[in-house]
Amino acid sequence: MNPIRVLVVDDSPTMRGLISLALRRDPAIAVVATASNPLTARDAIKEHNPDVITLDVEMPGMNGLDFLEKIVRLRPTPVIMVSNLTGAGTETAIEAMHIGAVDCIAKPAPGDAQPFAELPRMVKAAAGARVRPRATVVKAESDAKAPREPQRRPFIASYEPDGRLLAIGSSTGGVEALSELISGLPENCPPTVIVQHMPPDFTASLAARLDRLNAPKVSEAQDGDPIEVGRIYIAPGGARHLEVEDGHGLRCRLRAAPPVNGHSPSVDVLFTSVARTVKANAVGVILTGMGRDGAQGLLAMREAGAATIGQDEATSLIYGMPRAAFEVGAVERQLPLDRIANAVLVMTNLRGRQGREAKCHSQTS
Repeated sequence: MNPIRVLVVDDSPTMRGLISLALRRDPAIAVVATASNPLTARDAIKEHNPDVITLDVEMPGMNGLDFLEKIVRLRPTPVIMVSNLTGAGTETAIEAMHIGAVDCIAKPAPGDAQPFAELPRMVKAAAGARVRPRATVVKAESDAKAPREPQRRPFIASYEPDGRLLAIGSSTGGVEALSELISGLPENCPPTVIVQHMPPDFTASLAARLDRLNAPKVSEAQDGDPIEVGRIYIAPGGARHLEVEDGHGLRCRLRAAPPVNGHSPSVDVLFTSVARTVKANAVGVILTGMGRDGAQGLLAMREAGAATIGQDEATSLIYGMPRAAFEVGAVERQLPLDRIANAVLVMTNLRGRQGREAKCHSQTS
């Protein structure tokens, strides 16, 4: 099998060297070229036709977002953004994933013993990604460049949450998938908890963006947060797992523990806690991502009586986590991304359920 061909684009010689060194340690990856600016990167793309590009968020001559837009529009290629851990850097990385980047990684802190240790795994995942056609990029571009006015789905008077909890797991490609799903939820959405695999410090920017652009209140989960209607809680990236506990009502619990399936927070940990605590009073959704995290937890939810949904292959950037969940029997319904939000609202609508129950009663009377 031919190695995955990678182009490294960064204005810093030190960063180009560190990234190249980390990638060359994996025999399945070949760094075919490096570039210090968009102009030389453009020529390298034409010459080497890389399978994956790592791209610095900030470069001279043209910033990473503008160059990314040109890549997505003119020569669709999986791109991993490399970002500083500043507030501006993480926000720009989140913007990039809305435009079309498949993942992001933070530049190492001083003294980091294993800089870019996760990058080879991310490159392998990116190489198998379905990069979106131009037609599906237009909305993301306009979102990135338009004024920051929320695109809200209004309060739905005919929708009344029936008390069920919505639990969502996602990984590579999940930023865009979550954006689409959450944009379909109204201000009075079911209480929602999410694990999105992402480096520490990036989840705060993700939550802030989703909160700004959508009707429900979106925030990073804090330990002890009460889980309420109209609220969406995203697990902080880092060394803690998000669980749901019942203590005078449902609450978020952040627990320090080793990674599960290579991840902390882990989707499996969240879903398993929902199955244990909430049982049938929940809906589980597993979205795009590499690996198997979430499959066993979603199965536990289904076995506890919860409704479960998996994103279908055609709309998944990487059909890894949804496939694994489907193969173990965890997925009750497999749906394209643009139908998942409505399916959740139908499943959790007390008014709709009461109407269906009344209709069944009249038919049997």
